Amino acid sequence: MRKPEASSPAALPSSPQGRSVSGRTAADIAPSAPLRYGDDPYVWACWLYYEDGLTQSEVADAMGVSRATVNTYLAEARDRGIINISLEPSRLAALTIADDLKRHFGLQDCLVVPSDESRPLIDRLGTAGALAMRTILQSGDRLAVAWGRTVMSVAERLAVSPLQSLKDMTVVQATGSMPPTIACTPDLCTAAFGRALLARCVNISAPAIVGSPELVKQLEDEPLIASAFAALANANRIIFGISSLRSNSTIHASGFFESVSLQHYLARGAVGVLAGRFIDERGAAVEGPLDARTIGIQLDVLASIRTRVAVAGGFDKVPAILALLRGGFANVLITDAATGRGILNADGVKATRPRGAAAPRAPIPVKMHVKKFLNRPDDAVEEMLEGALKAHERYLAPISGSRRALVARDGPRPGKVGLVIGGGAGHEPCFLGYVGRGLADAVAVGNIFSSPPPNPIVACALAASGGAGVLFAYGNYAGDVMNFEMASEIAVQRGVEVRTVLTTDDIASSSREDRDGRRGVAGNVLIFKVAGAACDLGWSLDMCEVATRKANASTYTMGVALEPCSLPQIRRPTFDLGPNEIEVGIGIHGEPGVARAQMQSSDSIVDKVMDAIFAEMPSSPGDRVAVLVNSFGATPWMELYIIYRRVEQRLAARGLVVETNWIGPYCTSLDMAGASITIMRLDDELSQLLRHPCDTAYFKVTA
Repeated sequence: MRKPEASSPAALPSSPQGRSVSGRTAADIAPSAPLRYGDDPYVWACWLYYEDGLTQSEVADAMGVSRATVNTYLAEARDRGIINISLEPSRLAALTIADDLKRHFGLQDCLVVPSDESRPLIDRLGTAGALAMRTILQSGDRLAVAWGRTVMSVAERLAVSPLQSLKDMTVVQATGSMPPTIACTPDLCTAAFGRALLARCVNISAPAIVGSPELVKQLEDEPLIASAFAALANANRIIFGISSLRSNSTIHASGFFESVSLQHYLARGAVGVLAGRFIDERGAAVEGPLDARTIGIQLDVLASIRTRVAVAGGFDKVPAILALLRGGFANVLITDAATGRGILNADGVKATRPRGAAAPRAPIPVKMHVKKFLNRPDDAVEEMLEGALKAHERYLAPISGSRRALVARDGPRPGKVGLVIGGGAGHEPCFLGYVGRGLADAVAVGNIFSSPPPNPIVACALAASGGAGVLFAYGNYAGDVMNFEMASEIAVQRGVEVRTVLTTDDIASSSREDRDGRRGVAGNVLIFKVAGAACDLGWSLDMCEVATRKANASTYTMGVALEPCSLPQIRRPTFDLGPNEIEVGIGIHGEPGVARAQMQSSDSIVDKVMDAIFAEMPSSPGDRVAVLVNSFGATPWMELYIIYRRVEQRLAARGLVVETNWIGPYCTSLDMAGASITIMRLDDELSQLLRHPCDTAYFKVTA
């Protein structure tokens, strides 16, 4: 029988006695009764109420009894165990995560929305935020409003049914205004809350960023602006989001960095922007060139407001949300289950077992030490590179004696666009295994799971340049973005034109409406292959960039881990997994995934991944695809082939044709046990570029 999520029968809505909401009469309803269940009124009442979805009044009409009698039948049916009402597991998990967040960070309250891929995350957060604000706000409140897409979403959902019961409300703009390049500027968000709350609006009639600190002082002394700051100082509630520093975040579109480079803040450890102010991973303010030129609420003023509501979600925002919680800037948090769990994991919090869940039968043995073939752990990367150069000297050569910058022996040539890739060590054969004729011309290698610094990237750009420009392709991680952008600026100063494509194939790392905020994972391999072929064919820099962007937009990846990896320096698992648990939506840097699940059969795991990919990838019968089944390092070929078998079955069931496939350890995470599935949807151009010959240490395609 159907099980409602939270309400008892007596609490659910019903219609007046004798008439149903839908206009059905007892005569209409009675024939649907299941042969009166042998005249057992309890089972009959349950069937009509839970299975047929009738109201209590409709059930009363159908059974010829009073509504009170139906209520009694349903209540006794629960007591007798005829019907069992329970919470849906994902919603129970969300409640548990909310409790853990509230307890760990000392929050006044926390609302966690369950995962639901059918609705955009911003919409769900907006709905939850509006629900929370209806509970929090009281007549006479002075609400400070920050800005951003999520804050605007809350206001829009509040406006659906304005809070007319609240009186004497004031809404105050928390930061200065911005050009209308986005639909969620501070003034627009403030106005939206004003309409929803039928409140008086107090705006800051000045830009958020001005030309000099002196101008800030002059403007703040103006009576109109001074009165706005006085109102801001008297606010007793504030609602805000937080921006990550990824290239697709709202803070970029707002124009904040038109005159100042983001690299200045990244280099000082900034992880997020809160009401126009930068904070590091501990929640401390990060000083920089914009601070003295910013007109808006100061962090100490924000932290002094009585009720501070943060509404934010998305896996890419975990570091920023964790920072604001560590800094004590929020005492009410509204987020989603995947993000909430990511925050707890990042702060080392063990999840609480949901009420009613079975306790483990025995303690889970913790593997405290992982054996590895090492000398000095700190020398692992250098010794690995030394061995790789000896093993693959046919393909690779160090640039100016540095093993951190490697060039293809048969790659760069005059008149050809150079392709430079790079990333941290620990993913071998990615990235150095893909350097050679027809693929990448040079690679920059960082420490384990860390971005290469700018200097080796610059060396790679100069070595790969054939006079037609250089294309950078790398995963969308803050450190990589910062260092590659710095290297790009230096290379341009030295006369090399540079274009950049960030890979964003990991569908688990951010919502579909935030595709540009996703991580680059194993799909890197296919995207690099397309880029390398375009460069090798002599295409222009513009054409190579367009083809690579198309490849990225056509590539979808999701990974699952069975066991965590371990770093050489600590030789311990990077996170804990029970004997019957798996991590879904895992990244490639040893971090936990976005959801934890019970161990299942291989086919069930593949189906979960393929369902997620199909939900995003447009397709029609007859479409062609390329498939990559990738081991994270410890998964054997036997299991990879079992995975591929099911992937091909699912694709065939949709009428999709596998034109080419690759199976094996292509983008690993040290010794992690697990695998990822990548699907690239092909057109004629992508098909041609994937089939173009290449010859590298690990990736070869023959004519």
